[in-house]
Amino acid sequence: MSAQKTIHVGGEWRAAASGATREIIDPADATVFAVVAEGGAEDTDVAVATARNAFDAGEWPRTPVAERAELLRRVAGLLERDREKIGALESRDAGKTLEEGRVDVDCVRDAFRYFADLVMNESGGRVVDAGSDEIHSVVVHEPVGVCALITPWNYPLLQASWKIAPALAAGNTFVVKPSEITPLTTVALIGLLLEAGLPAGVANLVTGAGDPVGARLAEHPDVDLVSFTGGLTSGTKVMRAAADSVKKVALELGGKNPNVVFADACATAEGFDTAVDQALNAAFIHSGQVCSAGSRLIVEESLRERFVAELARRAEKIRLGRGTDEHVECGPLVSQQQLAKTEAYVASALHEGAVLRAGGERPEGPGYFYRPTVLDRCHRDMRVVREEVFGPVLTVETFRTEDEAIALANDTEYGLAGGVWSADAGRARRVAGRMRHGTVWINDFHPYLPQAEWGGFGRSGIGRELGPAGLAEYREAKHIYQNLAPRPVRWFAG
Repeated sequence: MSAQKTIHVGGEWRAAASGATREIIDPADATVFAVVAEGGAEDTDVAVATARNAFDAGEWPRTPVAERAELLRRVAGLLERDREKIGALESRDAGKTLEEGRVDVDCVRDAFRYFADLVMNESGGRVVDAGSDEIHSVVVHEPVGVCALITPWNYPLLQASWKIAPALAAGNTFVVKPSEITPLTTVALIGLLLEAGLPAGVANLVTGAGDPVGARLAEHPDVDLVSFTGGLTSGTKVMRAAADSVKKVALELGGKNPNVVFADACATAEGFDTAVDQALNAAFIHSGQVCSAGSRLIVEESLRERFVAELARRAEKIRLGRGTDEHVECGPLVSQQQLAKTEAYVASALHEGAVLRAGGERPEGPGYFYRPTVLDRCHRDMRVVREEVFGPVLTVETFRTEDEAIALANDTEYGLAGGVWSADAGRARRVAGRMRHGTVWINDFHPYLPQAEWGGFGRSGIGRELGPAGLAEYREAKHIYQNLAPRPVRWFAG
C-alpha cells in the first residue's frame, strides 16, 4: 500500500522530509487501510514559515470580508456535495457509525455557514464616545496572525472545522495538525478549501505525532495562537510550551460530565422512557468517546433501582459492529490503546466496589470493540468516577436532595457539560444555574448550536469555540484614536 502525500504546504502536497510514514488502522477489524506521511519538526517549521509569509505578505488577511465569507460558503457547498464520501471516511477512520459520520459533515457545513454569516453581519467597528466632537475613536478587530490548530482523534473533522472556519473568517493563516490516529478527513477538508479557491499558503497541514509536530507548533516563536483540543496532560504541555513566546492559547481539555435525573422527570411512562433513552445517548454515542459524554449518571435514590435496571437492559441490546454496516448502533473504540485503557478502568471500578449491571467485556471477534458498560453503586473516590475514561462506561451515583445533586454534579475538576432532568421547570433552571459547567442541558443531552459558545470551566480548558466568542479567539482588538483638530498640548514649558 503506497503512502499518500498528506502534508500540505504552500499549495503543494508532499511527503515527509524524512520519508517517514504511518499506517492508519481500521478499528473495526484492526487492519491497515491507509498509509500517510509522518511529518516531523522540519516539516512543521516549513509549514509555519509558509503560513507566516502568507499572513505578512499575502492577500488573505487583506481580502474583503465579503470575499472571505463567500469562500466559506463555497466550502459548505462542497461539504454538502461530498457528504456521503466524507461521512463514510470519517466512519471508517474513527470507528463511528455511518450516520454519525454524516451528521458530523452536516455540522461542519453549518459551522462554515455560521461564521460566514457572522462576519458579514458585523459593523465596521465599535465607536467609542470620547466626549468630544474633535475626537473619532473606534475599536476594530484584526486577525491574530499565524494559528496552530491541533485537533483530537474522536471528532477529527468537526473539531478541525470549529477552528479552521473562524480562523479563516477572521483573516488568519494556519497550520493544522490532526491526530495521527485519524487524519484522513482533515486531509479531505484541506482539499475542499483549495477547490473553493483559498490562496496558497493560507491553509497548511502537517500529519504526524504530537511530539514532535504538536510540540513544535506550541513553542514556535512565529505562531501567534495555538488552539488545542485533547487531553488534560497534553493540554498543560501545550500551555507551558506556549508561555515562552506569550502566544494566545485556547484549550478544550475534555470533561467528566454529570447527567442528573430527578424522580419527577420519570413520573409518567413517557418521561421515564425518554430519560432512560437519553441517558443511553449521553453515555454511549460514539462508544463514549465524546468530550461531553454524560458518563456520570446521578439519579435520585428513590428512582435508582427501576431506572438502572431498565438502562442496563437496554444497554445489553445495543448492536455493535462496523460503523458502515446496516443496523449497527455503536462502533469500536478507536485503537488498541483506548480499548486497554477502558478495560483497566472497569477492572479498577470493580475492585473498588462498583456493581456491574451491563457490559464489562469485549465481544468475540476482531476489532477494538467493548460492550456498553453500566457500573452501579459508584462513589466519588473511584478513579472511574473522577477520571475521563473516553469509552462506553457509565457510572451511577445517587442523591436524596437538590443540594446533594448539585454538589455531586460539581464535584469534579472538570466543567465542560452536564444535564439535568426534571418535570419541575423552576427546579431545572435553578439546578442548571448552579452547575459549574460550560454547557448545561435541561431535559436533553448532547445538542449544540454553532451560534452558541462551547467550552468549559476548571480543567476543561480556557477560551471558547463557536459563537461570537469563538470568532473573537482568532482576533486582536485594536483601538484607533483620531484627533480631528490637533493643537499643542503645552505640557512642557519649552
